[in-house]
Amino acid sequence: MMSAMGARADDAGRSRNLHAPWRIGYIRSLGEADDGCFLCRARDQADRAEENLLLWRTERCLAVMNKYPYSAGHLLVAPAEHVGGLEGLEASALGELMALTRDSVRLLGETVKAEGFNVGINIGRCAGAGLPDHVHLHVVPRWSGDTNFMSVLGDVRVVHQALRELRGELLAAGERLRLPDVLYAR
Repeated sequence: MMSAMGARADDAGRSRNLHAPWRIGYIRSLGEADDGCFLCRARDQADRAEENLLLWRTERCLAVMNKYPYSAGHLLVAPAEHVGGLEGLEASALGELMALTRDSVRLLGETVKAEGFNVGINIGRCAGAGLPDHVHLHVVPRWSGDTNFMSVLGDVRVVHQALRELRGELLAAGERLRLPDVLYAR
């Protein structure tokens, strides 16, 4: 008998496999032509900040909302410079990247009342980087009892708020919190 997670109930003592067949579309798309770097587009198109989901930027970094979030408020924090790894960044950009990540956590705590966060970097396509040539941090808000396992069970993500509505709330909270060195993207 198969359980909801795709593991056989009679496989006691053996490794269990968790199958995610919906990922094959992403895997097959690797190497296909794309329309450029969405982070560079957000950096360069100040007049299209809302369309590019740009929240704000500093001298050396920017924060955008993830177009395909794992949860409401999933942000991406990136250097403005198009580099694929941390070793290509100057110390000042690394410092600003971490300060913007800190401020993103504070902003999300205030706005979506996150109880915790997953913050991580995927470097290289085999490590899960969907955009391997422009390094970025994921800031994913979490709550006790959240629904993060839905994607594994049924190719479903429960995102409880519209991106543009949340973007407006994040921008207003950022101004209210007076986050340092931020150029807001209205």
